[in-house]
Amino acid sequence: MQLRAEALDGQLAKSLAPLYVITSDEHLLALEAADKIRRTARAQGFSERDVLTVERSFKWGQLLAANQELSLFGDKKLIELRIPTGKPGKDGGAALQAYVKDLSPDNLTIITLPKLDWQTAKAAWVGALQQAAVYIEIPNVERAQLPNWISLRLSMQGQSADRQSLDFIADRVEGNLLAAHQEIQKLGLLHEPGKLTYEQVHDAVLNVARYDVFKLSEAMLGGDVARLVRMLEGLKGEGEALPLVLWAVSEEIRTLLKLKAGMAQGRPLGALLKEHRIWGPRERMMEPALRRVSLGTLEAALQQGAQVDRMVKGLRAKAYAGDQWDAMLQLALKVARG
Repeated sequence: MQLRAEALDGQLAKSLAPLYVITSDEHLLALEAADKIRRTARAQGFSERDVLTVERSFKWGQLLAANQELSLFGDKKLIELRIPTGKPGKDGGAALQAYVKDLSPDNLTIITLPKLDWQTAKAAWVGALQQAAVYIEIPNVERAQLPNWISLRLSMQGQSADRQSLDFIADRVEGNLLAAHQEIQKLGLLHEPGKLTYEQVHDAVLNVARYDVFKLSEAMLGGDVARLVRMLEGLKGEGEALPLVLWAVSEEIRTLLKLKAGMAQGRPLGALLKEHRIWGPRERMMEPALRRVSLGTLEAALQQGAQVDRMVKGLRAKAYAGDQWDAMLQLALKVARG
């Protein structure tokens, strides 16, 4: 049974399933969902707990043995299986399919996975888990959704804030939901329930943004110039390697060029996106980006990227070298502005 994270409380109040699967890249939300299941399990007598993490040396017989072993004290047992890569391999896939066919009534199992790519999601072992488990897929909280998410979390502790304050928090914690959670909790400790002023939020919230090279590409594709500038400044301040930033931006430019070329040949965009393995939020951003940016702009951007690469490698004369990060910014702005 597939279940939305928001419906988990209601499901747990009715009955405790023998198997839960949580898949998400949002570690905070996955942890909160798992904690709810653990609390319910403890209240219903699952006092023993086995935690198994799938690493390179992991033997899948450990999972099957944990399911078959009797508790030392005759108690019900909680088994947690963590698969950090989301790739159990051939043996693991077979073991998971066998496991769900032989669930012990004395055990409760929680399997945690990262967000699965579209190819992995079609695997037989995933289908087996979806059939046998309460399967909870928690989507990422994207940047555009973050202010509303913060507002909801504030309301849970009896507080509220205006849009300017919500945007301020979102800017400071971008890419780091756990940091957002911590800042919200801090506001709850510092201030009474009620509406927070912008000054209260500004004075309390630290700049804990975790700038991400690949989120930079999202800002560029979305044409969000202010966010793009802020993220590049953040990456520079955090000491990110400029060649990695240039690589991420250049790859996005090359992808846009390939899509433009394919569309010019009359091929549908949907087929091209699938061919180039573009899905999720990035897939939704491609069509408006392709409408905004011309073929000529993309070709010029690719040439400009080659010049930035020469600057980074020190191959341009000092008189023409300029500031490498500024050149990087101008390149990204060319695509963001179209």
